[in-house]
Amino acid sequence: MNTQNQSNHSLFFALLSLAIGGFCIGTTEFAAMGLLQEIASNLNISIPSAGHLISAYALGVLVGAPVFAILGARIPKKKFLIALMLFYGLANITTAFVHSYDIILLSRFVAGLPHGAYFGIAALVAAELAGPKRRATAVARMMLGLTVANVIGVPLATWIGQNFGWQAGFGFSGTVAFITIAAILFFVPNIAIKDNESILEELRGLKNINMWLTLAVGAIGFGGIFAVYSYISPILLNYTHLRNDLIPVVLAIWGIGMVCSNFVSGYFADKNLTKTTIGILICSTLSFCIALMMMGNIYTAVLALFLIGISVMGLATTLQTRLMDVAGNAQSLAATLNHSALNFANALGAFLGGWALNKNLGWLSPIWIAIVLTLGGLIIFLIALKVEKRTRIH
Repeated sequence: MNTQNQSNHSLFFALLSLAIGGFCIGTTEFAAMGLLQEIASNLNISIPSAGHLISAYALGVLVGAPVFAILGARIPKKKFLIALMLFYGLANITTAFVHSYDIILLSRFVAGLPHGAYFGIAALVAAELAGPKRRATAVARMMLGLTVANVIGVPLATWIGQNFGWQAGFGFSGTVAFITIAAILFFVPNIAIKDNESILEELRGLKNINMWLTLAVGAIGFGGIFAVYSYISPILLNYTHLRNDLIPVVLAIWGIGMVCSNFVSGYFADKNLTKTTIGILICSTLSFCIALMMMGNIYTAVLALFLIGISVMGLATTLQTRLMDVAGNAQSLAATLNHSALNFANALGAFLGGWALNKNLGWLSPIWIAIVLTLGGLIIFLIALKVEKRTRIH
């Protein structure tokens, strides 16, 4: 085997190890949405109240990402990833054994704390191992674990939750976390800490307007998918009249769309990052509009959800890559804050979707919320491009 093949072989297993962690986190994050009906029934609460567990997790990510990024600025990235995944695994195992709604709400918040830092640091590791010409593709491959989770992990965790109790799904995720630790330990190389990596440099990034505007695109624009995904189970049951046992299958099909989006977005982002991001936001808006007309029939609803999946998920990759360009020396802070922004979108989407349902605006109201949020993300991105151009001139 020549040197190039050895390098590709090592990169493949390093990215696979990081992706397993993404698979674990994605399974945990999205499984709660697929099990919303079971959680509400088991805890004797309303569906919107069960949706607060999703928001609590997302807020944990929002809080934990910047804190871990700043405090971990001088910790070797490999050790940091292992520590984050250990924290995550223990937190989710704990969730599987508590029964009070208030304690579960707290445990979801705690479980969310290492989420953003893991993805942010893993993205930086992937980009550094792949080099500048293939960085977006490498980040997309690392994020592939998150999208594959929607094809395999979420349906599997949903099935486990439906048949063995919803908490068993979180036990499954905790187990995968420990598998991730072993994979990172063996296959991810050590990366030296750079001289410009420090807590002070990370804190200076807080004054970077280009970074904040990029984060705002994700915080608003990505909220659309969560407004729909958070309540897809009751929407399919009550509006589309899908059988409950078929929901994992539909979630898997949606997940296949997300996997396709991951591959396509990484390829085009390496060619033109800006045009790819604009294209994703426009296509996402159109897919939600199409879904409004197609959710009444089981077959067209499945197609609509596949189209949403294939159009939306690539935004996480393009924004992650853009932050590497605009963040300066605050790379860890920017990379992890991206997932704070995306999980703010999670909380916002889940909250607004639940608000619309509580106001009796109809089962399709979360999709209308999704359209508004996605268009908002597009507008913010166009503003960000103009601000970036002006800051470069001055």
